Amino acid sequence: MSTPAPSAPSTAPDGWLDRTFRITERGSTLAREVRGGVVTFFTMAYILVLNPLILSTPDSTGAFLGGENGRAAIVAGTALVAGVMSILMGAIANYPIALAAGLGLNAVVAYTLVAMPGMTWADAMGVIVLEGLVIFILVLTGLREAVFRAVPQPLKTAITVGIGLFIALVGLVDAGIVRPGGTPLQLGVEGSLVGWPSLVFVVGLFLIAILMVRKVRGAILIGIVVAAILAAVIEAVAGVGLQDEEHPGGWALSVPELSGSPVQLPDFGTLGQFSLFGAFEKVGVLAALLLVFSLLLADFFDTMGTMVAVGAEADLLDEDGNPPRTKRILVVDSVAAAAGGAAGVSSNTSYIESASGVADGARTGLASMVTGVCFLLAMFFAPLVAFVPYEAATPALVIVGFLMMMQVTHIPWREAAIAIPAFLTIIFMPFSYSITAGIGAGFIAYVVLSAAKKGGARQVHWLMWVVAAAFVLYFALGPIQAALGV
Repeated sequence: MSTPAPSAPSTAPDGWLDRTFRITERGSTLAREVRGGVVTFFTMAYILVLNPLILSTPDSTGAFLGGENGRAAIVAGTALVAGVMSILMGAIANYPIALAAGLGLNAVVAYTLVAMPGMTWADAMGVIVLEGLVIFILVLTGLREAVFRAVPQPLKTAITVGIGLFIALVGLVDAGIVRPGGTPLQLGVEGSLVGWPSLVFVVGLFLIAILMVRKVRGAILIGIVVAAILAAVIEAVAGVGLQDEEHPGGWALSVPELSGSPVQLPDFGTLGQFSLFGAFEKVGVLAALLLVFSLLLADFFDTMGTMVAVGAEADLLDEDGNPPRTKRILVVDSVAAAAGGAAGVSSNTSYIESASGVADGARTGLASMVTGVCFLLAMFFAPLVAFVPYEAATPALVIVGFLMMMQVTHIPWREAAIAIPAFLTIIFMPFSYSITAGIGAGFIAYVVLSAAKKGGARQVHWLMWVVAAAFVLYFALGPIQAALGV
């Protein structure tokens, strides 16, 4: 009597959650989605510390955002909008991207908009709301998606690679492994790694790498948790403290220690603090329109790059490099921009750190919803969020940079007309510290070099010409404003 062969394990969707998010279909599991969402949260959680620091400066009238308890209110507002919009991204677009207040855009608000004569925080947030509404209209008309689809596949790949290098550099700089020095950048302090925080980063980086080599699931999350515990032990024993000019070996942003209760009630004092057309009254119509345009262009293409990079890492792109449900992704992202301004915490945008959760197994919007829930919980546990220092979380960004760099082999390097724009896209992102600058440099070079070929100009999609012209205007915005006296 023969023994029947064992049946193959079923790969059919099992349960409502699996069918809704297509978890099995995308080669994932519920555990991976939850784990990936938590990893993404930990690599993004720094925004709950950094956004309040950036937005805590006074406006031109001397007033502070959120009033007397401004910083706590900014933390709560930042967590609330990030949580809600990340959950919406997962529910509506089923894509593993989380959203939060955009770095760079918040700096423009704090150091440029509110510094203009007469401008208040409410006026600046009104500019953000207008920018988000304009992008939302562009999505509804199909223009934003049309621009995305007009981009050649090699350039989309170059965007992924460039962002990989960019976030790896961000990780190294945030952890103090690479710092400004006698040269534009140098290793640590005068060429040496100093302080216990650097050791925490190195341990976290190698732990994640070793676990990945050994194919241990959850390598990134394990690395972050172990590094955070190590940081807490070191701080308890050595009392390292925060980094400053006299103490370069301290923690970069937050000290891994708890003081007082880890639970606090959120203060939503920033919500609704915006004036939709206040900027037009304070700085004039032309200057206000230029401000909206510059913010719009940065937000527009940062999201495009993030969407492609995360999709490539998750193997979710089609043969033309387009993610599924592109329009839904862009709709949620544009709503997030306006929502961030309406909540008084600056424009919210898709985060490239989402790729860390993807690298740990996330493939669906369920991971984004997990990240969103973590942000909502963080409103009540802000002290615990601040417990994880940069040095414990940023090794994940370096590892993700490596994973995204692997896409570089898909670029046709022997075709100069596309290879040179791809190269410029890749190098400008880390060298200029701007995803938008890298995309702009690549797009302009692509149009120019394609037109230089015989008959090449007719092969360039007309939208690429329009976008390249917009980037020329974007790069020349400073001289244009100076010439117009605005």
